[in-house]
This record gives sequence, C-alpha cells and structure tokens, in this order.
Amino acid sequence: MAAMLSSVVTTNTEFPNSIGFLGSVKEGGWFHDSRSNTRALCSGVNGRTKVKKSKLNFCLGGSKNTGNFPVFSSLVANPAGEIAISSKQKVYGMVIKQIDLFNKQLQSKQALDVKPDIVVPGTLSLLNEAYERCRQVCAEHSKTYYLGTLLMTPERRKALWAISMWCRRTDELVDGHNASHITLTALDRWESRLDDIFAGRPYDILDAALSDTVAKFPVDIQPFKDMIEGMRMDLWKSRYMNFDELYLYSYYVAGTVGLMSVPVVGIDPKSQATMESVYNAALALGFANQLTNILRDVGEDARNGRVYLPQDELAQAGLSDKDIFAGKVTHKWRNFMKSQIKRARMYFEEAEKGVTELSSASRWPVWSSLLLYRKILDEIEANDYDNFTKKAYVSKAKKIFALPSAYARSLAGPSKAASTLTKG
Repeated sequence: MAAMLSSVVTTNTEFPNSIGFLGSVKEGGWFHDSRSNTRALCSGVNGRTKVKKSKLNFCLGGSKNTGNFPVFSSLVANPAGEIAISSKQKVYGMVIKQIDLFNKQLQSKQALDVKPDIVVPGTLSLLNEAYERCRQVCAEHSKTYYLGTLLMTPERRKALWAISMWCRRTDELVDGHNASHITLTALDRWESRLDDIFAGRPYDILDAALSDTVAKFPVDIQPFKDMIEGMRMDLWKSRYMNFDELYLYSYYVAGTVGLMSVPVVGIDPKSQATMESVYNAALALGFANQLTNILRDVGEDARNGRVYLPQDELAQAGLSDKDIFAGKVTHKWRNFMKSQIKRARMYFEEAEKGVTELSSASRWPVWSSLLLYRKILDEIEANDYDNFTKKAYVSKAKKIFALPSAYARSLAGPSKAASTLTKG
C-alpha cells in the first residue's frame, strides 16, 4: 500500500510555474486562476462512493509483535526522572487514534449516503482535467509507483494520483528548488490550505482532485497534517542521533502515506484481519520505502548537507559524517550498509504478511509495487554499496519481469490466521 505512495515523497523535482503553488504559499496568497471554478466543482460533487472497510495504498494486513514492529517498545526514564515515550509508542498512539477517527468518519459517511451525486454543469471536465494533471506528474516522476496504480480500478487509481500529488507538492516545499524561500510560516499557510481542501474549498485545480478524493473516501486529515510536521522538521533538523529519532521522522514523511491510503485500497470481505493490523502493515511498508529512499539517496542528501543515517550506528561502525561527505566505499561502509539494508528488508517482510488481506482487485498492484521498490535494495548491493556516486534504480525490463511474479502472489487470498497476526 504505502509502497507506492511513499515513493513519491522523496524525489526532488521542480514543478512547472503554471502550477503556481510555491508562490502562493510563500506569499500567503490565493489562487485566482481556477479558484472560482474549482470551488464550484467540489461544492457540487457530493462524493458518495461506499467503502466497505478500507483501502491501503500499498501495504496491508498484519504483523507479529516482533519487538521491532508494530510498536511496543519500552518506556525510558530520562535524567530528570520523568518517563519518556519512545517514537514507536508515539506512532502507535497515532495509529489507535486514526483507527477510531476512520471508523467514526466511515459511519458518518454511510449515514449521509442517501442522495445521488449532483454535478454542477461544466465542472466535470474540470475535475477530469485535475486528475489528468495528477496522473501526468505521477507518470513522469514516480514511474514505479505509477505502474502499480495502472493495475488499480479507475476510481482508486485517480484517488491515489491525487494523494501522491499532494505529497509531492508538500515535499517540494522543503526539498525543491525553491526550498530556501520556505519558512515555518509558509508551512502554516500550507496547512491552512489543507484545511480548506478538506472543507471542499480547493485553491487550484490540483487541490480540486484531492478535495474530490476526500469527499469520496473516508480519508482523515491527520496523516496529512503529520506529513507537514515532517516538513517542519526538515527545516531545522539534518541529523538523527539514533533510529528512534529516524523512526518518528520516517512516520511523518512516509508512514503517513500508508495511513492516507488505508481508505483507498480496500480489504477483502473475507479478511479476518483487525484494523490495527491493517494500519500497522501500512506503516511497515511506509517505513520500508522511506529507509530504502534514504539508502538510495545517501550521496544526493550529503551534497545537500543532510545525513539521514543514525549517528550512533555510524559511530558503532567506525564511521562519521566525514566519511559520508568523502564518498568512499570502504569495508566499514559495506558492513554498515549491509545492516541498514537488512533492517529495510525486515519492514518489507512485515508489510508482506498483510498483502493477502487486500481486496482481490488491489492485491496485484500492491504486490507489484512492493516487489519493485524492494528491488532498489538489490541494486544498491549490485553497485557494490556505492550510493555516493551511483543511484540505484530498477530497469524497465526488470519491472516488466516482476509483474507475473506479483500476479501469482496476488492469487492468494486472506489467511484464516490473519486475525491473530497482531496478538501475542
């Protein structure tokens, strides 16, 4: 699930000026070119698509409580004698809250689902254009993710394009070519704009696609707000002392994508998996993809003065930031990378356990995205762990070759043991 979407959050690309959102956010202005049309468009679309349970963007199902995931780590006493909650426990608390919000929102939408959609004349073409522009950007900048969405049903793929577009635009605020002009105030304005999107008041045509999506699916706003919090963190934090700190950051910028996607992917009616296991699997895949992104982009991040690797683990391996900036592949670096890749694969394995819980229409694209993204780790190894000067990527031929394997795996339906995956 999150496998697809979290991959769209980390690629640095500059949007065409025609999109115009950066200037608006920096200046606190409103979009005038399409504002009136898109407001009419979304106010006239009373999305009423029914969702039985939930749909995850590329990660679902359960995971055993291994101590590493889902989330039960120990409380730690700080020097002042107070009890500090670990990042894993914080994220777990967010998951429980999200499940409650999801259930309430879904019940509310079902209760209101009594009238047919009413489309204001002339707005349907604008909405189609909105989704088409989301599709184009996704196809150009997130090829692996885009391939997976094409295997989805039309309504699901459009919703995923809209969510991925918002994630990319949010990431561009702090990682794009205009990042030097972005301030905390600008991110506050972006969050205020998000509130308007969920209220059916989009500022531009791309916002209109997301506004329509959240009207159709019981998508909650909190994961979107949490992602903006991750962008705030990027403005002042470029080092992570340990994995606990990196875990929380990874939740903000990638795990949230899984939570956003839960209402869009769908669960098999025969699944006995708990909602908790569904969300945990979404997080697992989000973390797996984010860790993969970090390992793939070590050289690129270093050139931007950033190191997203746990400082304490670097030190234990006899390495430091100086070694990363030097960009030399040594025996120490290879050993360090092996341990980091092992951790990323562990999260992929956790996510795998729940893919069979997806609806039959979603399992193939989910498996495709998961398997393809995990191959980036294989490519890092094939490059002899040189992620300083070489960017690991999966060739088109390998992507095509992986599709039959993904399809074969998708034929397996929910397991009767699914309901016990998070127990123990």
